[in-house]
Amino acid sequence: MISVDQYRATITELLGTAPAVSLPLADCAGLVLAEDVPAGVSLPPFDNSAMDGYAVRAVDVAGASQDHPVELPVAEDIPAGRTDVPVLLPGTAHRIMTGAPLPPGADSVVMVEHTDGGTERVLIRQASTPGTHLRRTGEDVKQGTIALHGGTVLGPAQLGLASAVGLDRLSVHRPLRVLVVSTGSELVVPPAPLRHGQIYESNSVMLAAAIRALGCEVEVVRSVVDDVPTFRATIEPKLASADLVVTSGGVSAGAYEVVKDALTGLGVTFAKVAIQPGGPQGNGRWHGVPVVSLPGNPVSVLVSFEVFLRPALLAALGHADVDRRRVRARLTEGLKSPSGRKQFRRGYYWHHEGEVTGEVGPRGGPGSHLLAAFTQANCLIVLPEEVTEALEGAEVDVLLF
Repeated sequence: MISVDQYRATITELLGTAPAVSLPLADCAGLVLAEDVPAGVSLPPFDNSAMDGYAVRAVDVAGASQDHPVELPVAEDIPAGRTDVPVLLPGTAHRIMTGAPLPPGADSVVMVEHTDGGTERVLIRQASTPGTHLRRTGEDVKQGTIALHGGTVLGPAQLGLASAVGLDRLSVHRPLRVLVVSTGSELVVPPAPLRHGQIYESNSVMLAAAIRALGCEVEVVRSVVDDVPTFRATIEPKLASADLVVTSGGVSAGAYEVVKDALTGLGVTFAKVAIQPGGPQGNGRWHGVPVVSLPGNPVSVLVSFEVFLRPALLAALGHADVDRRRVRARLTEGLKSPSGRKQFRRGYYWHHEGEVTGEVGPRGGPGSHLLAAFTQANCLIVLPEEVTEALEGAEVDVLLF
């Protein structure tokens, strides 16, 4: 039997790292930068005003006060965007707007609130010192330095910075194209009516939503019947456009295990993993395309995704942090676990202000078919292989969703 850690490493190695592609900024949200981005310009690219007011020489307004204002002629208006900025002559002021270039000769800006707002002549009612209300060239980012580092997850601020240093495209790890396949002759796609012995298909819906949430592109094939020729004929034509195939169902030790029967000997192997729920697993390559085969019970599917597939997909997409946040919590009731298997139980965690550890209680039993209980959970309770019983009040590891 394979350990959880060994199997997780196997799946991560199988998926590898997605190749880098150049995409427009608008298509990069949530993706991971594949290489360092040097700044093509400084930010700010020029000395500019941090306030609406008047550009002056500090020496010219050194004695200004509310009771004894200094009067200066207003020689120029400098709005943001003006490119032909004239020199400020001694004994004059330029009316200037926020973000406008500082005129040569000026060394400070007096806020308009500390003046009478004049347009021809202005009364300055507060002294200034050199550098007041100025944004200096490169004080945010200097030209030629690294603006964004490879491995950065691109959110609004990062994309804004990329545009601010003059870029319209970025090199990112390409979103993986994932084919999700659910199998089972008993499965019916809603809203078709059920016959006795049939159930509605849900695994592909869960997997597709979970995988898309990571930034992957997903195609879904629902309810492939338990027939090997049908399975191969349905899936093989789609392999050329897929980076990964994820199947659910048909991997156990019984009869009519269509995924196992169809892919054994073609590059995909099947084994038992020391986990509950979700012991039967499969992985390998089919015509060179990575395949991850999950069990068929819904809770087993979601737990397997969380433990094996989610971290591997995040790593493939270039993420450095691939794990759920792990905390310690006290059990509100006792739990039992089979010896030799790492158990992941659905739970609900809450934290008490001022306490180091929170509390966690199970939601639903250990059964791999109890999907409704998963909707009430906000975490997985982890019981190691050597633990067969955890008493009420015992501290356990918890993985927060």
